[in-house]
Amino acid sequence: MELSELRKEAHLSASSIGDYIDCGLLYKFGRIDKIQMPYKSDALELGSAIHLALADFHHAKMRGDWQTTKELHDCFETHWRKTTEGRDDIHYAEGNSVETLLLQGKELLTQYYNKSSWREFECIGIEEAFSFIIDGCDLPIIGAIDLVEQDKGGTVIITDFKTSGKAYSNDDVDRNFQLTLYQMASKANGYADSDILLRFDCLIKTKQPKFESYYTTRSNIDEIRARKKIIEVAKGIDSGIFIPNDGAGNWKCKYCAFKRNCDAWFMEEAA
Repeated sequence: MELSELRKEAHLSASSIGDYIDCGLLYKFGRIDKIQMPYKSDALELGSAIHLALADFHHAKMRGDWQTTKELHDCFETHWRKTTEGRDDIHYAEGNSVETLLLQGKELLTQYYNKSSWREFECIGIEEAFSFIIDGCDLPIIGAIDLVEQDKGGTVIITDFKTSGKAYSNDDVDRNFQLTLYQMASKANGYADSDILLRFDCLIKTKQPKFESYYTTRSNIDEIRARKKIIEVAKGIDSGIFIPNDGAGNWKCKYCAFKRNCDAWFMEEAA
């Protein structure tokens, strides 16, 4: 089943669980009240276009068509033009525009083409949608894995593409909840008997664009901790508990598209 179909039913996902943990009101406004964001960030839209281009690139590889850098660039430009054309709801950071981000995207994809391991492994899945249930949570957990590969020894490599403003630390990768969820999903959907490696492929938007791969694994204890977290999030949502995280330590608060809704919520409670 396609991810778009899975999303039509009540569910949890790595991003929705992350939203709830980061800020209960963020989850409520976006996932329960379904308030439309007044704008979308240029970084988010750029990342989406890069994801689409990389999906097409690996689909071509599966067909036996190993594309050139120019073909990858042209594919990205097609997606980027389609994404941005006629849009007035994209918020461009200072110094950014459609054209500057087009150039940045091509530079990032050049780094991916030259430095990633796309030539080394067999591609066995692209944008693989998944759904699975854990004991103690009635809601299915859904999502899509960007890339599934297999090495010559049979190890399955689960990859998530990231566009980021800075490099990740090893601790960031080793503790990342999304990757834990992807391993659980892979085991629940056909790879329970396989050795699994997890990987972030990061296109890093520094002044000089660069690419880095980060490999990690997850233990049974990691999965147990993730299950407990999912169950508690589901309980909180079911109970209507949506705690705002507007403290000084939450840097996301400053850039949140729901800031006006958040302010109104506080004033309503005060009244």
